[in-house]
Amino acid sequence: MSELQERVRTAERWTGRTVLSEQVRAALQSVPRHLFVDDENTPLAYANRPLPIGYGQTISQPTVVAIMTDLLDIQNSDRVLEIGTGSGYQTAVLAEVAKQVYSVEVVPELAVAAKRRLGQLGYENIEQITGQGRDGWRDQAPFQVIMVTAAAEDIPITLINQLDRNGRMIIPIGPNGGPQNLIRICKDQAGNVTESPVLPVSFVPLVQDLAIE
Repeated sequence: MSELQERVRTAERWTGRTVLSEQVRAALQSVPRHLFVDDENTPLAYANRPLPIGYGQTISQPTVVAIMTDLLDIQNSDRVLEIGTGSGYQTAVLAEVAKQVYSVEVVPELAVAAKRRLGQLGYENIEQITGQGRDGWRDQAPFQVIMVTAAAEDIPITLINQLDRNGRMIIPIGPNGGPQNLIRICKDQAGNVTESPVLPVSFVPLVQDLAIE
């Protein structure tokens, strides 16, 4: 945790934050990251690097998970939409600090594996579906918080529409393999939306064309 805190301080010039909130620190300490990676990558589970989880997807490095979660200022009364369940690690971290997490995963095999892991760990405040991330989860909207864990070339208007008044959203924006920035989006009480670039990042692309059966 001390190494992670140091990396967060190093990113201050982009994020404006020198320390993680107490809630986020506790969440990161509570979630056993090694249970969310393949056996062959277990020795690297706590290294500050992304790791492959199959199907062209990755589990983000701990620093990025920490910063993205912290920047959303999640309250224990918030309902959170996560786009990209992946292995379920970020989902679990969100579930530690939010009232309810709704997670959407486009790859059925990853969705099934994540649901099994999260169930075994006893999380009861997570709901999951398999679907296209850009569509969000209309039936459960609006959400006070939206986190997108894959890069889009533009901000999906559908997700903006599902963000509640006074809501926060974070999403990596940029081309696959090209320059990307983490963008923090806020919607005020009147429905006005502001966008703030936060941090240079590198994410796998938000899948748009995978057929869902």
